[in-house]
Amino acid sequence: MNMFLHELKAYRKSTVIWTLSLVALVALFLSMFPSFSKDAEEFKSLLEGFPVELRKAIGLSVDSIATLIGFFSYAFLYLKLAGAIQAMNLGTSILSKETREKTADFLLTKPVTRAQVVTSKLLAAVVSIVITNIVFIAATFVMASIVAEDGFSKIALFLIAISLLFLQLMFMALGIVVSAIFPRIKSVISVSLGTVFGFFMLGMISSTTEDEALRYLTPFNYFDSAYITQNTGYETSFLITAAIFIIAAIVASYYLYSKKDVHSV
Repeated sequence: MNMFLHELKAYRKSTVIWTLSLVALVALFLSMFPSFSKDAEEFKSLLEGFPVELRKAIGLSVDSIATLIGFFSYAFLYLKLAGAIQAMNLGTSILSKETREKTADFLLTKPVTRAQVVTSKLLAAVVSIVITNIVFIAATFVMASIVAEDGFSKIALFLIAISLLFLQLMFMALGIVVSAIFPRIKSVISVSLGTVFGFFMLGMISSTTEDEALRYLTPFNYFDSAYITQNTGYETSFLITAAIFIIAAIVASYYLYSKKDVHSV
């Protein structure tokens, strides 16, 4: 418990910064909606002039962009990018932090197992992400209720917003595996940015080509906002794949960390 609380305290500053950043972004995007909706037809005409491939790559749907859910779905693409960076950064630092700060050998001299170390750090990271999502979803609904002139599907909005949590859990799990394989990472943020932007670009390519198999290679395309809006639910195959990936990555992290040699300072 002491280790869990220590880790939670260590993540406190970054959690607050990322949470406020996501709240600021969603407030900024949704504050634009009233002005956008007033000139919806002009914007639609403008958007129709964009190449179809470009509209698909950046998540623009001409038919639904004038609705609150459609506008939020477009903005959500960039909110997901910010959330993924937070989660990847958090996951990558979980196990590499001790090696980087040369405290790993000291930590493992304590009466705790390696599994307990990973569990405490993992739980603290998950709690940080959950807190971020609670505040983010609350801010989304507050802003939506302020700017919406007509009614909107609260269920669809909630399902789209909470998919950020699932995306973050995937990137956090990926980050843990990376930190277990490469514990001597000197710059966590550079690894996180490179990985997230790589998957983001792959997601844009996948959206352009509409290659279903390619969608499985990038977490950004697992939770399609258009599908969620139309069906008020998630695609089962992608939901199952996401769950399997998260579980497999965490199990692999436990195994790798338990077998890895920890060098003394």
